[in-house]
Amino acid sequence: MDDHEMNIFWKKIVNTINDGLMFVGPEGTILMVNKAFETLTGYTSEEAIGMSCDMLGCDACEQTLRTEKAPIRCKLFEPGQKDMKKCRCQVRTKDGSFLPVLKNASILWDETHTAVGVVETLTDISELVRLDEKLHTLSRQRDMEDDFFGIVGKSPVMLNVFDMIRRAAQSNAPVIILGESGTGKELVASAIHLCGPRKNGPFIQLNCAALNEAVLESELFGHTKGAFTGAYNNRVGRFEAANHGDFFLDEIGDIPMSIQTKLLRVLESGRFERVGDISQVNVDVRIISATNKDLDELIKKNEFREDLFFRINVIPIHLPALRDKKEDIPLLINTFIRQLNTKTQKSIQGVSRDAMEAIMEYTWPGNIRELKNAMEYSFVTADGPTLQLAHLPQKICRQQETATIQTSSIPPGHFVSDEKADLIQALRKTKGNQTKAAQLLKINRVTVWNRMKKYGIVLKNELLTKE
Repeated sequence: MDDHEMNIFWKKIVNTINDGLMFVGPEGTILMVNKAFETLTGYTSEEAIGMSCDMLGCDACEQTLRTEKAPIRCKLFEPGQKDMKKCRCQVRTKDGSFLPVLKNASILWDETHTAVGVVETLTDISELVRLDEKLHTLSRQRDMEDDFFGIVGKSPVMLNVFDMIRRAAQSNAPVIILGESGTGKELVASAIHLCGPRKNGPFIQLNCAALNEAVLESELFGHTKGAFTGAYNNRVGRFEAANHGDFFLDEIGDIPMSIQTKLLRVLESGRFERVGDISQVNVDVRIISATNKDLDELIKKNEFREDLFFRINVIPIHLPALRDKKEDIPLLINTFIRQLNTKTQKSIQGVSRDAMEAIMEYTWPGNIRELKNAMEYSFVTADGPTLQLAHLPQKICRQQETATIQTSSIPPGHFVSDEKADLIQALRKTKGNQTKAAQLLKINRVTVWNRMKKYGIVLKNELLTKE
């Protein structure tokens, strides 16, 4: 086999390699690429050969210019530099998108130990990145032992929420989740993703309230290397990372007006530019947003764009406050106890009656998040198998003590309010059936039970008497 045949033979071998391969000369010029390189980057060999390797915009390559007249020279050629091994980075493809790759680069020496070029391989790891995102999403559900994607609740209002989640998940229309802080908006967004057709795509989330304007723009749309001071590498934005999946924008009411304008443009066209770049990036992303603010009020104050509100408010889902679904509290407590027993290696069996009464009477301004924090506090202070009233945070105990004092100070035979009279009347009409009485009063059965305890009402022979 002569040299010509050998070259043809080696070219065939190189083109059978699944990883992208390119050979770069000492001055940074691409001298050869294989078929896999063409597939990964979108550049044909005719387009790539002769071009500078910095056309790929690899954020792992550190290159310097000797002088304005000198061409780019890779630092791998400098004395003492080591080969690049298994470096995770991103390269810019022909269509302007960034491709996550695993990169290896080694210097090729001739017989006189002169560096003739660098051999680089690029392994596509985009599927691994996608699976990492999916694992992150599913890991948040692993400790939850309920029947609806990590969301605990059996009350009628929560069953309605579950139904809306199922319906919203089957649509590509934007969803907005409205509710007080701590009501579980992130879990609802995750459930929409997991039970919809985009569940095999990425689920990307961003808290808009935690970032200033400049950082938020970079997080949303990404940036190119050198776009601003501190932009040392190319960065893929959350929109681009969420392509073919769902993008959850939490606290959307806190987005600055200038970013709202750019966000509206993306929602309308599906295109955007990275910070410091002029090329268009196309994405297929479904937006899920959430806020605990009154967007109508923000619109009146000119703090939120009305057209953006109409764009994101296609499918609204309203989450109830915990005080409006107190019948779910025992179920939530059992769930938290199971989780905390596993986490702390304790064996807490439940909650005492007076502690449960205090929990049910408390208004829970912090909603489910506050309830979970209260359970974690109780686990720290509890020694026995049952969580007692003394193990709860002081503000919950104080509210229970205040309610007890107020009730005990009422003169005998004096009606506290219409609340007590209405309860007695409802119980008499239903012959003491607490479930039917709750339906008449349009409250839940647990509330009926609590009010009976509060006012000292007992049932005897289907007649109501005062203890």
